[in-house]
Amino acid sequence: MAKTRTPKSARFASKTERPPQGLPDRETLLKFIREAGESDKADMARAFGLKGNDRRALRDMLKELETSGALGKRGRKGFSEAGAVPPVGVVDVVERDTDGDLLVKLVKGEDAPLVHLAPDRSGAVGSAPGLGDRLLVRFEKLESGELEARVIKRLGQSAHRILGVVRKENKQVRVEPVDRRSKDSLVLVPAEAENLSDGDLVLAQVTAEVRYGPKRGKVLEVVGRVDQPRAASLIAIHSHGIPTGFSQDAEAEAEAAQPPTLKGREDLRAVPLVTIDPPDARDHDDAVYAEPDTDPSNEGGWIVWVAIADVAAYVRSDSALDREARDKGNSTYFPDRVEPMLPERLSAGLCSLRQGENRACLAVRMVFGKDGRKRSHKFIRGLMRSAAKLSYEQAQRAIDGFPDDQTNPLLEPILKPLWAAYETMMKGRRARSPLAIESQERKIVINAEGEVTSITPRASLEAHKLIEEMMVQANVCAAETLEQKKTPLIYRIHDTPSQEKVQSLAEFLQTLDIAWNKGEAPRTDRFNKLLEETREGPNAQIINEVVLRTQMQAIYSTENIGHFGLNLDRYAHFTSPIRRYADLIVHRALIRALGLGDDGITDRDISQMKDTAERITFAERRSMAAERDATDRYVASFLSDRVGAEFAGRITGVTRFGLFVRLDETGADGLVPVSTLGDEYFVHDDKAHALVGERTGRRWPLGTSVQVKLKEATPITGGLLFEMLSDPLPVDPNAPRPRLGVRARTFTGPKRGGGAGKVKAKSKGGKRR
Repeated sequence: MAKTRTPKSARFASKTERPPQGLPDRETLLKFIREAGESDKADMARAFGLKGNDRRALRDMLKELETSGALGKRGRKGFSEAGAVPPVGVVDVVERDTDGDLLVKLVKGEDAPLVHLAPDRSGAVGSAPGLGDRLLVRFEKLESGELEARVIKRLGQSAHRILGVVRKENKQVRVEPVDRRSKDSLVLVPAEAENLSDGDLVLAQVTAEVRYGPKRGKVLEVVGRVDQPRAASLIAIHSHGIPTGFSQDAEAEAEAAQPPTLKGREDLRAVPLVTIDPPDARDHDDAVYAEPDTDPSNEGGWIVWVAIADVAAYVRSDSALDREARDKGNSTYFPDRVEPMLPERLSAGLCSLRQGENRACLAVRMVFGKDGRKRSHKFIRGLMRSAAKLSYEQAQRAIDGFPDDQTNPLLEPILKPLWAAYETMMKGRRARSPLAIESQERKIVINAEGEVTSITPRASLEAHKLIEEMMVQANVCAAETLEQKKTPLIYRIHDTPSQEKVQSLAEFLQTLDIAWNKGEAPRTDRFNKLLEETREGPNAQIINEVVLRTQMQAIYSTENIGHFGLNLDRYAHFTSPIRRYADLIVHRALIRALGLGDDGITDRDISQMKDTAERITFAERRSMAAERDATDRYVASFLSDRVGAEFAGRITGVTRFGLFVRLDETGADGLVPVSTLGDEYFVHDDKAHALVGERTGRRWPLGTSVQVKLKEATPITGGLLFEMLSDPLPVDPNAPRPRLGVRARTFTGPKRGGGAGKVKAKSKGGKRR
């Protein structure tokens, strides 16, 4: 059975005391919100046990407190005490005080106070922040009672810096921003433009703002050429502030690393572990092997080995390698390149489990019963030698009866036992019922010249699922062991969907005549039942998409609330220390907890663990955004010579300003502006996820199959703009006519290149669970 979890604000409040049941008075309600940090109406009603009229009275009380200035809004539906700040937040540096110290203000929250920015003496943030910079900070209360903001991370380029393309026109030199959300270009003074060419990709800075006309600026750095191959990933790296390269100290440490020996290790070279990865993978951080359990008490059971590269043996705490890996947080994967977390000497060398070469590893030996449930596990620090390097496709073909010269001799002793163990493990997985959302992954194929040659669907093979399930179980073992040893760790947590998101899902399903109890607690098996019942129907894709949007985002945290999507009580990342810093911390914690060496987690690591969790969560978000933006630009480049072509697609997003359509052929997303949809005004019905004609009632609902024409494809911004060729659906006689209000058609379309161009690019590591 899936386990429900307490909402965030209620968990926070429960650390002090359970609030009294029944409609609270003003002071009790303010106390609850103050202790929770922030809360929404649904969480408050749940915490105080309110129903019916009491919930309406709570709503009125909140409105009164907001009007009086006692409460401030957080996001769309949340509240916090006026002037309150969250423990961690995104801020802008907005001004200096009379002493020259910087003051910051939360990006979200009109009532947020100005807070002094503490000086960064560690040098971890790089150059000192300046006016206009956007930062991720932690708020701390000083002994004096005043708040202070401490920098965790700089968030990409600052507000007064622009990454753009040089355009020389009519004796004027401008810098046009590559970010499609930016409206302002810069004009360069002649002296700044002498050595620049049209099409140069530059980092520029605003030097003066005039009341009328474009801003004045200067060039800080020439990054490259917009027309050069692989410019898309280069733009994404600079736009999102992805750290690149390594210092001389870090490179020297990597070069000094030596091949492993048996000292302090168990010899696992006789265990025929194999790596199974994408065909173009350069690093191999996990290997697997399975064999029947010969213990008479576990008849029908299996022993499964998962061996992971022992990165902790090479990246010691507080070394140059460690500091830079922590700053990067993870490797970032683009269609044409990888920005690795570790230098190549380690990531593709000594820490990569190469076939036939001795490698240091941290392995877990897991025992499963015939029911698929794990019975026991043991961690071993060993020396291994991979028996084979296989691709997913290669292993799958062998199991399907088409082995090649390499896999034929491996079929009986290695591959068939792996699949038999996996089939047994699947019994336990099915009983656990993790979330079964299907994602449509696409692969962008790029030739040696950096040109996109095709965008193809990624096959979802049983081999992928086998490796994923074995990695999940190894991750669970790591979390369980560290909890048993009472060792601090960084969990991978995934919160339960909020009540608001579930209610929105229920309202959408109502428009499809699918029943869903709005008061029902979110459970993975309930979501899976919905997905299974609609899998063969016409709305399967869009229901899958809406269920996905209902979920929260997984993060790293030192406090455990479990993993809702996997339906696990405890979960930690252990299986990819080459490319994720979280896994390296877990490795060090296991080494110390199990007495496997003197290079385990340090007291310094532990004291920084909360900060590390915040940093690597941010780094993951940063990489995801950069990967998505690069993909958008590559897709727009691929489609740029097909402007005017017609495509089949499906509406995947409905907003007041238009419809987002995903093309069937490439999976690319683009915008159909509402102003181009016809001669009447369209009202956004957010509950039905549809645009509805104010006069005729004709509808553009989410999930509708449509034909569109590509009007614009702008590689520099990644924007795609479509023209709708299909007719709207007829009026729904059972749906209420939309109320008059703000009309959707007031928006006249995006700037050139507006819209999104998203094709999900899957990195070597697969899904980020």
